[in-house]
Amino acid sequence: MNEDFRSIEFAPGKTLSIETGRLAKLADGAVVVKMGETMVLCTIVSAREARPGQDFFPLVVDLRESFSAAGRFPGGFMKREGRPSDLEVLASRLIDRSMRPLFPKGYYNETQVICYVISSDGQNQADVLGGFGASAATHISDIPFDGPMAEVRVGRVDGEFIINPTIDELKSSDIDMIIGGTADSVLMIEGEMEEVTEAEMLDAIKAGHEAIKKLCAFQEELRSEFGIEKRDFEPEPENEELKAKVYELAENKIKEVVGIGLGKEEYNQKIREVKEIVKEVLADNEDFEGLIDDALNLISDIEKTELRNQILEKKRRIDSRGPADIRDIWTRVGYIPRAHGSAIFTRGETQALVSVTLGSKRDEQNVDTLFHEEPKQFMLHYNFPPYSVGEAGFLRGPGRREIGHGVLAERSLKMMMPGFDEFGYVIRIISDILESNGSSSMASVCGGSMALMDAGVPLKKPVAGIAMGIIIGDNNHVILSDIRGEEDFMGDMDFKTAGTTEGITATQMDMKVKGISFEILEEALQQAHQGRMHILEKMAETISEPRKELSEYAPQFLKMQIDGDMIGAVIGPGGKVIQTLQRETNTEIIVEEDDKGNGLITISSENLENAEKAKERIKAITGQLDEGSVYTGTVKALKDYGAFVEIVPGREGLLHISEVNHSHVKNINDVLSVGDQIEVKLLKVEHGNKLRLSRKALLPKDED
Repeated sequence: MNEDFRSIEFAPGKTLSIETGRLAKLADGAVVVKMGETMVLCTIVSAREARPGQDFFPLVVDLRESFSAAGRFPGGFMKREGRPSDLEVLASRLIDRSMRPLFPKGYYNETQVICYVISSDGQNQADVLGGFGASAATHISDIPFDGPMAEVRVGRVDGEFIINPTIDELKSSDIDMIIGGTADSVLMIEGEMEEVTEAEMLDAIKAGHEAIKKLCAFQEELRSEFGIEKRDFEPEPENEELKAKVYELAENKIKEVVGIGLGKEEYNQKIREVKEIVKEVLADNEDFEGLIDDALNLISDIEKTELRNQILEKKRRIDSRGPADIRDIWTRVGYIPRAHGSAIFTRGETQALVSVTLGSKRDEQNVDTLFHEEPKQFMLHYNFPPYSVGEAGFLRGPGRREIGHGVLAERSLKMMMPGFDEFGYVIRIISDILESNGSSSMASVCGGSMALMDAGVPLKKPVAGIAMGIIIGDNNHVILSDIRGEEDFMGDMDFKTAGTTEGITATQMDMKVKGISFEILEEALQQAHQGRMHILEKMAETISEPRKELSEYAPQFLKMQIDGDMIGAVIGPGGKVIQTLQRETNTEIIVEEDDKGNGLITISSENLENAEKAKERIKAITGQLDEGSVYTGTVKALKDYGAFVEIVPGREGLLHISEVNHSHVKNINDVLSVGDQIEVKLLKVEHGNKLRLSRKALLPKDED
């Protein structure tokens, strides 16, 4: 591979540079992509042969960030990078989804793409650079690849589209969308937006694709100058004798099953019966020994063909629905008694049980990545247990699929969430998928929206999501609303849109074939809009706006402001004062300083009474004691003339002997002891800090 350096201005004011032939020369392909001072080293290695019996393409993509790229140490004890962050996983998934369709059919050689962020300027994000670099490294290598492809990010500021916006530009953008594609068509879309219309989203896709065309042409120039000859590859030839036998045994039976109109379990059972028949026949024939797996793959091909033909020719789907029909929807809220909010969303054979937990600022998540340092105050976690698809399996941590689905659902709801200054709670949503047959991520959006309203979170508008599919024939196409799992498997494109009645808040699209026109995409977006409106109507039958009151089990908050000079007094030496306050009032107290130097205090508790007690004690510490108020204090010292009582940490007042009881007290030790907890009334604050207390003011007059 020749060593050289090239650059291109692919959008107004946006220049990308690429270097090859200098680093990682033992990889099959390697480039360094640079934009600003962000640099990504992208490599690819692919085995020369597939493993025996391999029947799928084992592509692994990893985009990883090194904190040294920004001159930083990782957080935590180990001081080295650990498991990939959610954002790294998401970036890796986006590259995988864009590249996977471009490898030849039947190419099963183990292949690994690694994109390593080696420099970060804090403005130019590395994920789309990694997508471009992964394609460029592959395109100039000898690995068979029907590319090139490129990824770009599209933003919109003041109505103008920006390609690969910087972090600062994104702060003012109402669109943050990543698009992957070839010079001919779009392959992948993922992003979030502030209630944009379908037409506006389509314009953003077109703007992104124009930049992709330039980046793909740039890669063609790189290949012509620096590329090496592609290795020979021919897919394994089909066993025509086996194919003929399987088609003879299974084709008509599968055509019959597809035409019945069945639910998931009944349909799968019928398909299993066909497979068993084929396996029994082949097992008795020595000519087909060891070819059972190949036969099962052929049955899947037959199934896919028959499903597609039925939809294209008859506009009839596997469960007898029409193309635009949405399965029955059943919902419920308030299902989990002790959760702060909960909902069940069921659409056909997909079901999500969603819960909402409200927490204090101490519950926010500190995200330690190169580009995102602000704490997260809203998070959605998606779980996909094996029983949701009728299988048994080990429960592990979330995989890439779970993380990707959770991020998509989180993005869908995020735009409608109240700001922390407005609501003041950290919010966590958990979506547990109980049944799955088509778009559990969109069920999580719908269930999440309903659970938030059930919790009393002031959601700006309800949000719903829908999964769509497209089948492309020789002379026609069919757009499918609310796709099932089988339709996802055999379709040419699946995409998801989520949003409100006013516009789209998040989207995800994966193309499995090249060349779907923008006209078809526009038609699909309009059909998705109609489906989203229908789902929102069904959700509104159960709950249509946030509850006026929070759950009785939700933490209660009080906020107060103090003079900045008093922050130290509230915290105390080594935190002693604030720890005592929290322990004695059973509260959680967070003290911060604002831009003006004032102290901002947030008090949280399971009940408002405890929070009020803590607030009164803080007011006392900071000199904000209210004459006439009652305090629970501790006797600290006894004198002949009375007792000194600490009514809040660090503030003591004199309880004169004449104010102990209505009757005469000759010896203070006969009534009180050091350490006693007593209620006293603050009679007066004298000379700024001297406190006069009374106990008898709180006692009945006939008590001694």
